[in-house]
Amino acid sequence: MATLTVPPVPPSPRDDAMQLYRAFKGFGCDTSAVINILAHRDATQRAYIQQEYKAMYSEELSKRLASELSGKLETAVLLWLHDPAGRDATIIRKSLTADNKTLEGATEVICSRTPSQLQYLKQIYHSMFGVYLEHDIQTNTSPGDHQKLLLAYISTPRHEGPEVNREIAQKDAKGLYKAGEKKLGTDEKTFIHIFSERSAAHLAAVSSYYHDMYGHSLKKAVKNETSGAFEHALLTIIQCAVNPGKYFAKVLHKAMKGLGTDDSTLIRVVVTRTEVDMQYIKAAYLKKHKKTLNDEVHSETSSHYRTFLLSLLGPNH
Repeated sequence: MATLTVPPVPPSPRDDAMQLYRAFKGFGCDTSAVINILAHRDATQRAYIQQEYKAMYSEELSKRLASELSGKLETAVLLWLHDPAGRDATIIRKSLTADNKTLEGATEVICSRTPSQLQYLKQIYHSMFGVYLEHDIQTNTSPGDHQKLLLAYISTPRHEGPEVNREIAQKDAKGLYKAGEKKLGTDEKTFIHIFSERSAAHLAAVSSYYHDMYGHSLKKAVKNETSGAFEHALLTIIQCAVNPGKYFAKVLHKAMKGLGTDDSTLIRVVVTRTEVDMQYIKAAYLKKHKKTLNDEVHSETSSHYRTFLLSLLGPNH
């Protein structure tokens, strides 16, 4: 469930383009007007606005926004402007090629998307950057289990329906136990094989069987048996299979707790999930932290940046 609120009768893309142009004219930018328009248009409407803007004013809306806005607000708005696949491609590319690369953004996006989303993302990635996603992963990650898992995850066709073969799910739970907690050391190959080849519904069943058979969660087993970027990838896959709302609520909480805010994570999650499942994320956040996500974002951000994020998050409940 999305949290995006769009006017019941939205203005035409042409009208929106003209209003944006007006907001840029004169001394300083009317940032509130920009937010009021863009934070309340869906992906299709935003694409049409960009087409109209270019046709009317012979410049890219994104370029104009980049020169009118700055800082965190600029980052968030420019990311929001994209369609979902283009946005994912941009996040992954930046995460893989940044100087201080943590690979967190790339790992999160890849490991939380469906096989059909990943297939489309790979096409868009190539058309945007002229290089194959597989190539960028190989070039910009260290050889090892994390790299193997990402490459397997983006190239393996997985079932997307809710059907689960209980027998195989039980067998997988046993296989993961044997490959991890039962033995000295870890057989990473088995983890990569099962996590990259099984559907989300199947992995959720495996997780449930694991708990029934061994008394604690598969998530805990992954934490005990793996570390670093490989652990992060496995945990993202299993948690998004079981309960994506809860997973992203946890990511957001981690980004805002303690001293300072991890704004790149905050922006990435809010912008990528607003049109997908932000209602569920907000519900999971409230349940776990007894505080609304909106209130948390409000206290951790300021100015127009705060206004923009809260506009995407919708009413405070």
